[in-house]
Amino acid sequence: MRPTLFIQANDRQMLCARISAHSYMRNSRRPDGFDVKILHVRDYPRLMGSGQSILRDGLVREWDRDDLQSFTPLRFAPPILMDFEGRAVVTDPDCFGVGDVAELLERDMAGKAILAVPRPGHNKSPDYIATSVMLLDCAKLRHWQFDQQLEGLFAHDFDYIDWIELKREDRSTIGFLEHEWNSFDVLTPDTKILHTTKRRTHPWKTGLPVDYTLRETGPFDLVRRLANRRYQAHPDRNQEALVYSLLAEMVDRGLVTRDELVAEMASNHIRHDSLELIERYRNWSLLKQAA
Repeated sequence: MRPTLFIQANDRQMLCARISAHSYMRNSRRPDGFDVKILHVRDYPRLMGSGQSILRDGLVREWDRDDLQSFTPLRFAPPILMDFEGRAVVTDPDCFGVGDVAELLERDMAGKAILAVPRPGHNKSPDYIATSVMLLDCAKLRHWQFDQQLEGLFAHDFDYIDWIELKREDRSTIGFLEHEWNSFDVLTPDTKILHTTKRRTHPWKTGLPVDYTLRETGPFDLVRRLANRRYQAHPDRNQEALVYSLLAEMVDRGLVTRDELVAEMASNHIRHDSLELIERYRNWSLLKQAA
């Protein structure tokens, strides 16, 4: 089975996923050595049902099929899509290849089934594992029967948090990647995959009304919602430049049309000054190389 990189997506994140896919191919020295596929939630009817609920962090919560991150269960789909053969990488749509992802797909996994970046302390979990980027040995993940897992999720057979943080997996089968392979809002010369993980500073959404819901129920949440009604500028302008230089390439190559961008702006999926930013950052990568 040919090595494949899978990117999760929904309608709100589809253009972002397409930019992500372009980044992995254009920044690899061996783009003909792997495939890139986008997984869209609309192709999975179980995720698109209404009136469903899940168990999340011990509480029963409504499943919102239109949530900004409704794609996250798709992290567990690649092994069965690969017929439980070969290597797969799965990433969120707000991840962008800066280094060569072929190096990750060819990595020695030392007998592990899963490699991911540890993030101890995140979400108050001392052993948190970031599943937003994973390298998978699909032959070792035959228990990831995706349809059955979805049935169990909506039947409250297990907690979403335990699933998404790999707490249901045998820890001896999990190895760790360097942070460069899932670099959380940090872009340096060592970054391999940039993850613009802070939703309110997604560079392609600056200025738009916030369209996601805080999951926490703490006393300061109301204040936070009032203060953050709109997406804010990313503190690192280079990350904005990276995303829009990639999008400019896609426009120039006919991979994305201006009509598509106009429609995405009208839907508030990307910021309304996106056409101007494409012009501003069209030669950003060349300028950075020259510097």
